[in-house]
This record gives sequence, structure tokens and C-alpha cells, in this order.
Amino acid sequence: MTQSIVDVEIHPRLTERLSADLLHPERLLWTPRELAGLTRRVTAELSAPLGELLHFDADQRWWARLALTDGVELWLLSWLPGQHTAPHDHGGAAGSFTVLQGELNEEYRYPGGPIRRRTHLAGEGIGFGAGRAHQVTGAGFTPAASVHAYSPPLVATREYATLDDVPGEIPPLPVILDR
Repeated sequence: MTQSIVDVEIHPRLTERLSADLLHPERLLWTPRELAGLTRRVTAELSAPLGELLHFDADQRWWARLALTDGVELWLLSWLPGQHTAPHDHGGAAGSFTVLQGELNEEYRYPGGPIRRRTHLAGEGIGFGAGRAHQVTGAGFTPAASVHAYSPPLVATREYATLDDVPGEIPPLPVILDR
């Protein structure tokens, strides 16, 4: 008889709240739709404990990994107005984010396509495929927070000077195997 052992890491302050039915540790690859469902559910069901974890730093964006399985990683990020990421892709990983509080602006581009802009308000989110590059910025006048998920996990991001520099094809980057 064989036994499968699946590694699951959960933030120490969420071990009682993030359960296997949310994280599906047996699932090795998540679709953008599944990732979007995960971030929506986590923001809806865990808003109070996530609010207790949040930290805002005027000097840099803040983040904390909430969970990691063999198939997905889940993060909480905070944004003061004007704080932003560099333009980047997710190295071939699919992703999702849902806004927990506040408002985020996103500029995004698929290889060869136009640069588009979208504002995401609290409760709103999006799942996206592996070929998407974007830049996210804290918007509005109040601090924002968001929950992000990526699959496969532990794939490095690739930064660009601008979204105009996104190549016609985004090749996958290797998964980082060291936890």
C-alpha cells in the first residue's frame, strides 16, 4: 500500500481558519477560475482574521504568505495609496487576486496585446492565465489590501521597465523547489 503525503504550510495565526476544503492540497495545478474562487472565498470568509494580520508601511509594500501547498500559494498584501509593483509577469504561473479592502488600479497586458486599465474595488477580483503581465497600484484615499493566489507555486516573477517591454511570448520560468 502506498501513502501520499502532501505538504501544507499555513500562516501560524490562521491554522484554525484555513482548512483543507479551501486549499485542496491534493490539487497540483489550479485554473485561473479556481484561483479566483479561492481568493474570493478567503477574503469573504476570513476578512476579520486577515484584518488582524494586516500591516501598512509607508516605506514599502507589506506582504505575508498565508498558505503554501504543492499546487498553490496564497498571499496577503497591503497597499497605501500610490504604492505599486513594478510591471511584471508571473513566470508562467496562473494567478488571481481579490481586493479585501480599499481600491487597486491595475494596468495589464497580454503578449502582443494593448495595455488595458482596470480598477478593482473591495470584494472584486480577477483570475488570469499564465501569459498576463501587469502593474498594480494602491488607489483612492484609503489603505488597500488584497489576497493573491498563484499556481504552480514558487514561480519567480519577471520584471519589466514598462508594460510596453512585455515580449510577444512569455516563456515559463522554473519552479523554486526549496521551501
